[in-house]
Amino acid sequence: MTAPDPSVKGWCPSAYRPMMSGDGLVVRIRPNLARLKQAQILELCDLAERFGNGILEFTNRANLQLRGISETGFPELLDALNALQVLDTDPEIERRRNILVNPFWKYADRTVRLANVLAAKLDKLPDLPAKFGFAVDTGEWPVLAEASADIRLEALASGDILVRADGMQSGVACDESNAIDTVLAMADWFVRNATNEARRMRTLLRHIHLPEHWTQHPAATPAPVPGLGQCDQGQLVAVPFGQIDAKTLRACADLAEAIRLTPWRILLLERVTGFSHPDLVTDQNDPLLQADACPGAPLCASASVATRALARQIAPLVAGRVHVSGCSKGCARSKASDVTLVGRDGLFDIVRSGTAQASPERTGLSPKEISKELSA
Repeated sequence: MTAPDPSVKGWCPSAYRPMMSGDGLVVRIRPNLARLKQAQILELCDLAERFGNGILEFTNRANLQLRGISETGFPELLDALNALQVLDTDPEIERRRNILVNPFWKYADRTVRLANVLAAKLDKLPDLPAKFGFAVDTGEWPVLAEASADIRLEALASGDILVRADGMQSGVACDESNAIDTVLAMADWFVRNATNEARRMRTLLRHIHLPEHWTQHPAATPAPVPGLGQCDQGQLVAVPFGQIDAKTLRACADLAEAIRLTPWRILLLERVTGFSHPDLVTDQNDPLLQADACPGAPLCASASVATRALARQIAPLVAGRVHVSGCSKGCARSKASDVTLVGRDGLFDIVRSGTAQASPERTGLSPKEISKELSA
């Protein structure tokens, strides 16, 4: 097990290859179909407290992370995760299993079938960049349009499946029998054309055209991110900044038959109604739903500032999206926000309508000055 420099971009932690952070190792779990049974959730809470600091995180790829894991305790934790059946036994297959699914799938529906076939063929994929991923979004309407993925499977009104390269507004129509083979072919094409500067599909397509036969059918109009509250499968609740302690997650699992993870840091509690908790968001109008913040200092070695307390403070002051980033990497949100605060040398720079990498409007501000600026 190695822990690369956390300042290096283009790499994500996994269970077999955790990432060292300011509070210890970060161990990422990629649940099959983004679903964990009640017993698995309860055991993961126990493991988070036993081997880490009791903090769990939900990522924008619908993954779950355990934080604060010691290097000495990591091997025993890995054995426990394998016993819990939340990992693939092959580390290489586990690394490749970047598969997002529409969280509103129903048992044995097309989304489930396609995701399972893709998972079974991961060994057929070429050697892709670590962040390269897939979205199986074949519900009635695509809901994962804003989620990170490089090749997307979506439903067409004709009943066919659209295989679409991220960055394109059109794709190729397939039936269920050949959709995954088309995905594999598109992944092969990407590897043949990718460069060190273009390691994601959207970036590559700014420099090279996709073969025409993969761009014949327009994509369906995506649906908005679902609101909080009841759905057919249970109740949707939001986790502020995607971080939760084991005690709070246990309170969810005690009521839910299972929990489905989403790329919006929203949990779907199966067969639950009317649940509330002070550490979770159930009000669709809560300003925290418009706030993104990375762990910040001292949890992240790359950050020089605390982030989430400030994000809570300023979220009600911003009319729109706010992003508080501990450094210029912008891990919590890659897209532009109305207000982005970027930590630098213990203070903050302000970016308006941009990302953490954009040129700031003002620099070197304290949290107090930030609040005064945004209140004006």
